[in-house]
Amino acid sequence: MKNIIFIGMPGAGKTTIGKEVARILARPFFDSDVRLKERIHRDIKELFRESEAAFRREETETLRELCQKEKIVLSCGGGVIKKAENVALLKHGGFLIFLDRPLEAIASSVDQTGRPLLSSSKNRLKELYDERYPLYLAAADLYIPVQGGIQETVGDVLAALIKTGLVDG
Repeated sequence: MKNIIFIGMPGAGKTTIGKEVARILARPFFDSDVRLKERIHRDIKELFRESEAAFRREETETLRELCQKEKIVLSCGGGVIKKAENVALLKHGGFLIFLDRPLEAIASSVDQTGRPLLSSSKNRLKELYDERYPLYLAAADLYIPVQGGIQETVGDVLAALIKTGLVDG
């Protein structure tokens, strides 16, 4: 049974939706950023101050560890798709779901000051969205537009997973 892996922009709902999907399917849930912090015993902001490249190296190592697990639900950091190596790791044992929440909804709900890549400029969220959107589409096995609330999106995800045969109805 493949891992269920959520990708998308920060604030798209990957962790919230992922936790609920994991609960319903009785699977362990992991957040790659949380696991990265546990693994290196450092804060992500601190690692980004060193460099984005340092963060991306640690992110890849964390994904390498998480992708050894089976039957998990995984929420990935928004920039995970920037490295082809990361996408290959995730696709090897997982089914990638792109949660596509409209940029306006993300901008109104995400604390951009607490996220190193978003706090650098006012237009940074839009720049990242424009840069990453085609990468999410290319990597995804399943596209889920986030248009309603949490339960509606969870229902959309589960219905799609049942339709693909990845989970039983």
